This record gives sequence, structure tokens and C-alpha cells, in this order.
Amino acid sequence: MRFSKGSSVFVFGLLLGGICAPAAKASADELPSEGTTLEVQAPSRHGAVAYLTAVSFDVAYADLPDDPGSGVQQQTASGEPPPEGSGSTLGARAAVDPLAEGRQTKRILFVIPNFRAVSADQQLPPQSVKEKFKTATLDSVDYSDFIFVSGQAAVAQANNSYPEFRQGAKGYGRYYWHTLADSINENYWVEFIVPTALHQDTRYYTLGSGDIGKRMGYAFTRVMVTRTDEGHETFNFSEILGAGAFSGLANLYYPSQERTLTKTYQRWVTNLAIDGCTFAFKEIWPDINNALFHQQD
Repeated sequence: MRFSKGSSVFVFGLLLGGICAPAAKASADELPSEGTTLEVQAPSRHGAVAYLTAVSFDVAYADLPDDPGSGVQQQTASGEPPPEGSGSTLGARAAVDPLAEGRQTKRILFVIPNFRAVSADQQLPPQSVKEKFKTATLDSVDYSDFIFVSGQAAVAQANNSYPEFRQGAKGYGRYYWHTLADSINENYWVEFIVPTALHQDTRYYTLGSGDIGKRMGYAFTRVMVTRTDEGHETFNFSEILGAGAFSGLANLYYPSQERTLTKTYQRWVTNLAIDGCTFAFKEIWPDINNALFHQQD
């Protein structure tokens, strides 16, 4: 049980009064009992002083919190903030713990963009049109995007994914700019054009708690479920229609042999699968970061 300063002083006053009270009673017992008139004696001087002292201290400390760390930041007698390790400082650190459960960072491993991920239980204002355009642009022209595009183009060339592009340096160039065009095309459709038209939020809201099966299920279903700008859950038209629009538009710059309905469908489904895996990784990234890397931003 924890007592406040005022309560402690009040108890001390009662104890002091209790010590003085027997002396007053003893004085009263010594009076003769033969008189017919009963006189009421005033409280002893010491008992009154003890009581008044307890009451005054209790009033003086009535407005002070029991926990020094629960109010405004304390200051020392010199007017300086409390030293590190004090209750208020530790409380402030806990409130903004950079490694809290479900906390996202702006980049994954300091490289991979993670601008649309929202930390667990974080409340944000509606996503504006400007923010949607900004995130789509950042995801399209960030330095890391050019690095990943170069790797994807190399893998596609090694697998001879599009024989029409041929091999060699010129062939790699064709793979590279087609892959880069796909990335920019998809980002703007999924993150800006369709969400702006339908007033949908393109951010990924981290669940951050529960068993791994529940969290993975939540992450993959974000391909189908998103939020409106008002914060209500809705069907993710931004992802489904945006990926479809990207796949159809890609037919404008791919060779004629790659413009079939089957090829277009394959690009659409592949893009949805990649985004689902991306959401799943975003969901568990805070756990990986806390366990291994301790990245704070």
C-alpha cells in the first residue's frame, strides 16, 4: 500500500494526539467524583496542536500527486530538470519508446522504403491527395527503387523472360527500362490515381499483436481490404483496380507477343501476390527489427 505525503503527516498527527490523549484522560480521572456538576474539559493542549498540525499539512499537500512522475516534469531546487533515471524521465521514455511493439520505421534496414506503413495503434489524420501523390512519387523515384529494378532486370534477363529483348548489354537495357516503367506505372495507379478518385487510404496499418497466423492472415487480406479516408474498412479497389489498370497499360510498351490476355492477367496476379507478400513482411518487420537490428528510424 502506498501513502501520500499528506496522509503520512496526518497519521503522524493522530499518533502524536494519541500519545497526548492518555495524559489528558489521566488528569480527568484524578478529579473528585463527589461533585454534582459535570464539567467538560477542553482538549489537551498537545492533542489540539497535533490535530491542527496534521490538518494543515494534509491541506498543504492535497493538490500534490502521489506519484512524482505523474505530473508535470519535476525540477530540482536549482530549477534544472531532474537527472536521468527519475520517474518523470523514465515515464517519458516509455511513452515514446522507439522499439515499442508494432512500431514501424521509415525504411527497412535503412534502405527499403517503408513510407506507407503505420505503427500499431497509431492514430493519423485522413490521408490527403498531396500525401498520396508524395508517397507514390517517393516509391517510384527513391534511390533504392533503381537498385531493385536493376536486380529484377538482371534476373528477368537471366531467365530469358522476354526473348524479344535478347541478351547482352542492349538486351539488359530493354529489361531495365521496361521493369522501371512497370514500377512507376503500378505505384501511381495503386497509390495515387485510384485512391484519390475513390477516397481510399493507401497506408498499411500494422496489427502488431496476436499470434503469427492471425497477423499473416491480416496482412494478406489487406490486398482485398483497406480503409476509406474517413477511417472505415472497405473493399480495396485501389489495389485491385490499380493493379489491373497498370497491367493493361503495360501493353502499350511491351512487344506485341506479350500483349495477350493471358500475359496481362499474369502481370495483374503477379503484382497482387507481390503486394501481399510486401504487406506480410511489413507486418513482422517491427518484430525482426526489435530482435536483431534495433533500428530506431
